[in-house]
Amino acid sequence: MTRKHVVMLLGLGMLGLLALDRAQSTPLNPYTAPPMIALGSGMAAGGAHCAAPPPPAN
Repeated sequence: MTRKHVVMLLGLGMLGLLALDRAQSTPLNPYTAPPMIALGSGMAAGGAHCAAPPPPAN
């Protein structure tokens, strides 16, 4: 296989995965989605490991 064939195969694989993801996922509801940037909104970050408080010191 030449480099061109490998690149084409990987590109088709990526397009296939994107098509499968788009077909299987539900569309986003913009009214229930969290804000992309909540600077100064008063909303606390949540749902991520970086939002967890540090463990207490012993």
